[in-house]
Amino acid sequence: MRRLLFLLVSATLWTSNAVAGDIDVAIEAAISPIANFVSDIIFYSVEFSGAQVPLIVVWLILAALLFTFYFRFVCVTGFTHAIRLVRGDYTDPNEKNKGEVSHFQALTTALSGTVGLGSIAGVAVAVSVGGPGATFWMIVAGLLGMSAKFVECTLAVKYRKINPDGSISGGPMYYLSRGLKEKGLGGLGKVMAVFFAVMCVGSSFGAGNLFQVNQAYSQFLVVTGGADSFFADKAWLFGITMAAIVGSVIIGGIKGIAHVTEKIVPFMTSIYVLAALVVIFSNYTLIPGAVSAIIDGAFSNDGMAGGFIGVLIQGFKRAAFAHEAGIGSAAIAHSAVRTNEPVTEGLVSLLEPFIATVIICSLTALVIVITGVYTNETGMGGVELTSAAFASTIPWFPYVLAVAVILFAFSTIISWSYYGVKAWTYLFGESRAADLTYKFIFCSVLVLGSTMQLNAVINFSDAMMFAMSVPNIVGLYILAPVVKAELDSYMARVKSGTIKSFRAVTA
Repeated sequence: MRRLLFLLVSATLWTSNAVAGDIDVAIEAAISPIANFVSDIIFYSVEFSGAQVPLIVVWLILAALLFTFYFRFVCVTGFTHAIRLVRGDYTDPNEKNKGEVSHFQALTTALSGTVGLGSIAGVAVAVSVGGPGATFWMIVAGLLGMSAKFVECTLAVKYRKINPDGSISGGPMYYLSRGLKEKGLGGLGKVMAVFFAVMCVGSSFGAGNLFQVNQAYSQFLVVTGGADSFFADKAWLFGITMAAIVGSVIIGGIKGIAHVTEKIVPFMTSIYVLAALVVIFSNYTLIPGAVSAIIDGAFSNDGMAGGFIGVLIQGFKRAAFAHEAGIGSAAIAHSAVRTNEPVTEGLVSLLEPFIATVIICSLTALVIVITGVYTNETGMGGVELTSAAFASTIPWFPYVLAVAVILFAFSTIISWSYYGVKAWTYLFGESRAADLTYKFIFCSVLVLGSTMQLNAVINFSDAMMFAMSVPNIVGLYILAPVVKAELDSYMARVKSGTIKSFRAVTA
């Protein structure tokens, strides 16, 4: 580990803002044509009722809707049981299940990849562009996304690979190749698995790395003095520090990542939720008006982004960014859980879109709507708008928010490093050399990413992330009957008492 970090620092210490600026220009010029071409394909939109509708968003929402009905609203019927599973009610302390992390750790690891900038900055974009009504459709999309998440995470555990050392490799790469082979579609499954893995690796470097470290550095400057900060011209130093910290965590694999996320995610989420509630109840007289604006705006033809359809699309689009249901990324983290029942982790994963979208996004939107900052023509957007909304009631909260964004960005980085390394080793083999090669490259990108403004690369990686949903959802459709059989079998055994609650037994 020390040798890895020494090589990393030695290889990147020469980086400076001036050199990075030259690299920025060269990479941006080289990547832009490709990035624009790919982005135009993935985010291809059609005009409907005066609004631009991205077909990839329709693809995600349609799948979520169909799975919600196919699994008889498992997002509702399985919710209470999911909480009991996370709490450990059905975990036998005397049984040694295969896997590396607990249900709670798997959930927080997956949440660390979704709760953050998507739930904080993305909501501000949705409300400022689509109006308060976008909030309603974000909530609807979050509820529907719970079913899609359930399907992909159940499959991730069922078809995961248990390595000789006891470590787990799982996710869409494995249920596409192994699951479709069972259906006599081995060739198609392998092609889709490779395509997914390539997209996942690319997205891990962009959306899960470059974008996050850039945002983290920007927020770090906020709490250290802005343009007058000692670090204002030392982005490379921030990058090296972040790379060293991230390297020390990810070198331990999913267990090391889970030990960090199980502390960071609940802590920062609790602080954020508490602050949001303070703002909301400090303005309690405005709550009815805000709720009315959200509901009326959801069905109004006078929306800010093309009427009813525009508001709906804004809500669905930002929800897709926030919970990533159907993308398949979180299934990689959930696959490492300690269980012999695939459905249990599928049920646990239901909570992820609920927390990321229904709770965090809804509270953020309420704060923005109640304080009315979205109506100010200040040109603010994203984190700035959210920060201004909180500051209107809690003047010092922007500093706390800046720290929260940095920690959320950090947790997202380490989670996406795990997604990326599992996709990388699927492509290049489950060897220590392949594992360390990816992690070295990932940490090096962190150093460069803190100093660069690579809009084309980030746009390209966003497109790659959403491209992951194409083979993933095709696989989910084909394998949905397998999940249904697993669910019916498991719930029947729970009802018959074959699967017992150990909390009830020991109480």
